[in-house]
Amino acid sequence: MELKNINDIKNSIDNTVLTNKEIAKNQLEQIIASMPSPIKNIINDAFKHKRIPKEYLFSSILFAYSNAAGLAFSIDAMGYSNYSNLYFAIVGSRGDIKSPAMDLATQPLHDYDNTNYNEYKNNKIDDPSYETIRKQLFLQDATIESAQYVHYKNQYSIGIFIDELYNLVQKMANKNSNEGSAWRTFFLQGNTNKHIDISRKTTDSYRIDKSYPTLMGSIQTQFIPKLFADGNLESGLIDRFLFTYKLTSNDKLSTIKIADATLKRYSSSLLKLLNYRIDIETAYEMDCLTLSLDSDAQNRMFDYSQDLINKQSKLMDYSREYMAKMLINIHKLVLLVHLIENADTDDFRKPITVETLETAILVNEFYFTNFKIILEENISKTETEVTIDEIIKVAIKNNATQKDVVAITGKDKATISRHWNKVINAMQPAT
Repeated sequence: MELKNINDIKNSIDNTVLTNKEIAKNQLEQIIASMPSPIKNIINDAFKHKRIPKEYLFSSILFAYSNAAGLAFSIDAMGYSNYSNLYFAIVGSRGDIKSPAMDLATQPLHDYDNTNYNEYKNNKIDDPSYETIRKQLFLQDATIESAQYVHYKNQYSIGIFIDELYNLVQKMANKNSNEGSAWRTFFLQGNTNKHIDISRKTTDSYRIDKSYPTLMGSIQTQFIPKLFADGNLESGLIDRFLFTYKLTSNDKLSTIKIADATLKRYSSSLLKLLNYRIDIETAYEMDCLTLSLDSDAQNRMFDYSQDLINKQSKLMDYSREYMAKMLINIHKLVLLVHLIENADTDDFRKPITVETLETAILVNEFYFTNFKIILEENISKTETEVTIDEIIKVAIKNNATQKDVVAITGKDKATISRHWNKVINAMQPAT
């Protein structure tokens, strides 16, 4: 890559001497510093007074704005049309304050859903021939059939909001689960806003010309290997996730609440975007506001995209396929960053500037660094699992006990017992 300025040189040096976690943390701080004050203030205040990791809240905020924008906004760049729907996975251990981050970022939209639900319930007519449509932004607990149908009734967007992604991942990895396969197809198709056509013999059939699902959930670190198993990786689904690994922590308690003014400014900014989207949705029936890059941003987009292609050709691990998705994500992210930057004034129509694109590039690279951290975790855990099993095999052959293996590995009794039983079962002759 050509080094054009002092920042390029600094970043090149950092990428050589720093770990991926250190690089990601530096990227995060640069991103937060570039955000408008409603976003910057709530991230910093939530970290200081609620101990919410900055990276978790940042990703949750992107999810909230992505959901609020829906199909009302698109970007036309380099001959492609894209929308801002994205899939986010927060990774951490139990007690890492993942759920509070998601709840805080999406609260204004949940309030909107609550209002719409009350209106739906109060206006419901006891007449089988009349269908009352419930407008909503989020689904938390739904079958794939329900998710598809709710999206049909809310075609501008549907947000799948799952506290624990592991159960959904398990479904999609189960080759015998029709629902899991359908979920995977739903997300694969929806990522590029393809149509959804549902045909049933016994129920109504329907079609969505353009889909717009968004996804936010958390997953515990120990389940990372499951993400790469049973077809989820091969299908390309994992490459579409924007992972957020835990990078920041605050061990100091505070009795001070997040200031009401901070919460109100964030809520106002998010709801201005939502209300603008609702105006388009209501008035124009599946129309959208198409945005474009100014000339400097177009040139920078071209150079950055070419740079990604050049880098991709040199990669040999799983990050090669992930970088291919970065070519799409940069379009989605620059649109999303533009909407966030202009939500406070709801002045969305102006061309997207090169400064906005630079922020989006930094965000894109931040999530790539997080993916590399996830790869490191996956390799580390896979190697650990293999080592424990091999130790147990040797222990069994030498008539050692589980207690001996606990002493050797330093692992807890429950972990050794689970692996012990797995090894014993694998050693049993087939019947």
